[in-house]
Amino acid sequence: MKTAKSFVLVGFLLCSLTVSAQRFFTKTGSIYFNASGNSEVIEATNKTVTSVMDTKTGAIQFAVLMKAFLFEKALMEEHFNENYVESTKFPKAEFKGEISNNSQVKYDKDGTYPVTVKGKLTLHGITKDVEAAGTITVKAGKIQATSEFKVLLSDYAVEIPGLVKDKVSNNAKIKVDCTMEPLKG
Repeated sequence: MKTAKSFVLVGFLLCSLTVSAQRFFTKTGSIYFNASGNSEVIEATNKTVTSVMDTKTGAIQFAVLMKAFLFEKALMEEHFNENYVESTKFPKAEFKGEISNNSQVKYDKDGTYPVTVKGKLTLHGITKDVEAAGTITVKAGKIQATSEFKVLLSDYAVEIPGLVKDKVSNNAKIKVDCTMEPLKG
């Protein structure tokens, strides 16, 4: 009887580990933002990006607090939060999507795999379909998800005043870099 209970308990624990190992997570991902115009560098980094990924389905999600973007100049940061992305009104940006070629990624084998991610990006209260190329790197039980893509700020109703049109580009470059570990529990 004890052996049967032990076998059931070990089986339950192994199933739990397998299920949880399919989901990976981080709270310390990084997103770099660059909307530099012709006459000024406008760039910031946020190193508190939350991301979760399900390796079985390819579902992937990112969330970022807008006020956590750090600029070199405090005045740029203030203008970014108050005038452009209106961080008080729209405190976060979010992406929910999936890796469309997920079956080609071997999550149980170290390596680097090109992927295409499709989903919905919500920024400044507006949600749009996006598609981007990226890379999944599997190494030592961790997953690194990286991508570079561009968004038109006007697509998300981020207004650039005429006075600074030469300083701020409507075409913003975004770089995502998140290293995720197996989600426990």
